[in-house]
Amino acid sequence: MSPNKSILFFLLVCCCSLSYSQYTDVINSNRPGVSRSAFSVGTNVAQLEVGPYMVNEKRTPSPAYKVSGFGVDFAARYGLLWEELELNIEGTFQRDTKKFESQFATDDKRGNFKFLAVGAKYLVYDPYKNAEDKKPNLYSWKANQRFDWKSLIPAVSVYVGANYDTEDNPYITAGVEGFSPKIMIATQHNFTSGFVFVMNLIKDRIGTDQSDFQYILTLTRSFSPKWVAFIETQGIKSDFYADNLFRSGGAYLLSKNFQLDTAVTLNMKDTPSVFNATIGASYRLDFHRDKEINNGNSKKDIMKRRGGKSKNKKSKTNDTAPKRRQKQSIDF
Repeated sequence: MSPNKSILFFLLVCCCSLSYSQYTDVINSNRPGVSRSAFSVGTNVAQLEVGPYMVNEKRTPSPAYKVSGFGVDFAARYGLLWEELELNIEGTFQRDTKKFESQFATDDKRGNFKFLAVGAKYLVYDPYKNAEDKKPNLYSWKANQRFDWKSLIPAVSVYVGANYDTEDNPYITAGVEGFSPKIMIATQHNFTSGFVFVMNLIKDRIGTDQSDFQYILTLTRSFSPKWVAFIETQGIKSDFYADNLFRSGGAYLLSKNFQLDTAVTLNMKDTPSVFNATIGASYRLDFHRDKEINNGNSKKDIMKRRGGKSKNKKSKTNDTAPKRRQKQSIDF
C-alpha cells in the first residue's frame, strides 16, 4: 500500500460519525499481543503496561549472525476529557549482542529504543453504544445459538502520533532521526461466543527512508472471567525490513486492576529467524467517575417543588405569634 493510499484511507475513516466508548469495570489491556484495541481505557484512568522479553535471532545466509539479548515493551495510557479519547506513550528498548559468524568480524553490542512514540487514539464509531443487552430465549435453544450478524460491525478508532528516533540508532536505517508521523486504524469485533477480533493497519515513520506499513490481526478467546488466550499475526513491509511474525500466549486477571501475561513470538524465515519470549503485567489507577444525571430528584429540586424558596418571604401571620418549626420529609 502506497503512503498516499494509506493517508487517504485514514482520512476517510476520520469522516465516520462520532460515537461513544464504554468504561469497563475491569482493566482493558493491549497486552500480551502488540495490537491496539479500538476502545480507550476510560476517562480519568491511568494505565501502565510493561513486559520484559528475551530475544534470540539467527541469520543463516551470508552475512550470517546471531543476536541474543533482552528488552522491554512498555506503554503508559491515560483517558482524558472524553470517554473516546486516550493519550499514550509507548516504546520498546532493547539491549543485545550481534555476533557475526565471520572470524574477521567483531561482536556488535547494541542498546537503544527500537521505537518510541507518543500519540492519541479516538473512538469514532461504537456499534455497541445504546445496544440493549441480549437476553436468553427461555423457549428456544436454537435461538440462543443463532449467530448475531450485528457482531460483524466493528468498533473503529483512529490513532495519530509521532515517533522519535535518536541519531545513530543501530535498529534504524542510517539517516532516520528526530520526529516522524505515525497513523493507525484499529477495529474490534466483540463476538458473543467469547471471541474478540482486533485488526490494526499502521503507517509508520511517514516521510523517512524507513517508512513501513504494518498489519496486525489478533484473535482472543476468554475461557473464564479470569483466563484468556490469543493468537496473532503481524506483517511488516518496508525497504529496510520485511517479516511475518506469529504470536501466541495468554493472560490471567489477578484483580480488576491487575493483569499478568505471557507470550512467545516466532517467524518462518531465516533472514533472520526470530524467537522471543515475554512475560508482562498491566496495572491501572482507576479514578473514573460516572457522570451524574439530573433527573429532578435531587434535594435542591425537591425543596424547590415543596416551596423551599418561600422561606425568605414575609409571613402573613402576626409577627408576635410564636414561630413554629415545620418538618419536611424528603424522599431521595
